[in-house]
Amino acid sequence: MGLKEIFEKIKPTFSKGGKLGMFASTFEAFESFVFVPNTVAKAKGSHIHDSIDLKRTMSIVIMALMPAMIFGMWNTGYQHFLSVGEEVSFVDTFFYGFLKVLPLIIVSYVVGLSIEFASAQIRGHEVNEGYLVTGMIIPLIMPVDIPLWILALSIIFAVIIGKEIFGGTGMNIWNPALLARAFVFFAYPSKISGDKIWIAGLENAQNVVDGFSGATPLSYAAANEIDKLPDTVDMFLGIIPGCVGETSTVAILLGAAILIFTGIASWKIMVSTVAGALFAGFLANMFGGSPYLELPAWQHLIMGGFAFGAVFMATDPVTSSQTQAGKWIYGFLIGVVAIIIRLFNPGFPEGMMMAILLMNTFAPLIDHCVVQSNVKKRLKRKSAL
Repeated sequence: MGLKEIFEKIKPTFSKGGKLGMFASTFEAFESFVFVPNTVAKAKGSHIHDSIDLKRTMSIVIMALMPAMIFGMWNTGYQHFLSVGEEVSFVDTFFYGFLKVLPLIIVSYVVGLSIEFASAQIRGHEVNEGYLVTGMIIPLIMPVDIPLWILALSIIFAVIIGKEIFGGTGMNIWNPALLARAFVFFAYPSKISGDKIWIAGLENAQNVVDGFSGATPLSYAAANEIDKLPDTVDMFLGIIPGCVGETSTVAILLGAAILIFTGIASWKIMVSTVAGALFAGFLANMFGGSPYLELPAWQHLIMGGFAFGAVFMATDPVTSSQTQAGKWIYGFLIGVVAIIIRLFNPGFPEGMMMAILLMNTFAPLIDHCVVQSNVKKRLKRKSAL
C-alpha cells in the first residue's frame, strides 16, 4: 500500500464527524505537506489561477536559504578549528559545523511548529505553512553557541507575541524571525551583542590560540578599530566569525537570485535597501570625524547581517510595503536607518535588525500615504477635465 493510499484510508477518521475529528487541522497540515492539495476552484464566481500557492512559495524561499545555511555550517567548523589551531579536511570541517547547527534547526522547528499546531487546534483552523521559512531563518540569524533553552524561549516569544496574537500567518505586523533575535538581544545581550566570541565548542577561553580574537567585523568597527577589520575578500566570501547564515554575501546573493528569478521576493526592496545604505554611508564619508564614519560606504554591505536582512527579511511580503512606490520608500529607509544606527549608537552595532522592525511598523503608513497621494492626483486630473 502506497503512502497516498494510507492517507486516504485514515482520512475519514480525522475528518469532521470522525473519531479523531478534533485533529482535522493537524491531519490536513501533514497531508498538504506531503502531497499537493487536491482542492480546485469552484465553477461559479471569478478566480485567479496560479501555480504558486503558499506551500510552493515557502519551498522556494527555503531553497534560496540553502546556500547561506550550507556555507554557514562549513564556516562554523572552519572558525572552530582555526581558533584551536587545527587543520582538518573539508569534510571534517563541514561535518563539525553540521552537528553544531543541526540542534538549532531542530529546536526551532520542534518548538515553533508545536505552537503552530496547538494554535490551529485551539482555533479550529488549518495549520499555516508560514513557519516553515521562519523556522529556517531563526537558526541562521543566531550565534552558533547560543544555549538551546534561550533559543526556545525566543521562538516562543516570536511565534506567540509576534504572530499568533495577531491571527497567524499573513496578519502579523513584525517579522517573527527578527522578533526572536530582538528577544535574545534585549533579554540576554551577552549571548548576541558580539562582545564575546561566537565560536562553537569554545566553552573554555584557554583553548583559543594566540592571535585569534573571534571578534566580528562590526565589533571592530564599533570600537573604531578599523585597522583590525578582516580582509575585504574574506568578508565578501564570509570566512569570518558571525551568525550562522549571515557571514557570506556570495551565498546570500545566490539566494537573492533565486528569489528574484522566481518572483517570490521584491527586487525593488533589495535594491532600494542597498541604495539607502550607500546614501547614508556616503554622507558619513563626506562629514567624517572618526575612522568608522570614514569607512567606505560599500563596505557596510558586506558586514554583519545587512545582506541577509535586505534579501530575506526586509522583503517579507507580509510585513513590508505592498504598493510599488511604497517598496522603494520602505527599502530606502531601512538602508538609511540601519547605517545611522550602526554609526551613531554603539549599543546596537548591527543596526539592520532594528531598522527592519522599525520600518515594519511604518509600512502600513507608507502605503497609506502612497495611496492617498495617488487618489489626490487622480482627483486633480478629473477636476482639470
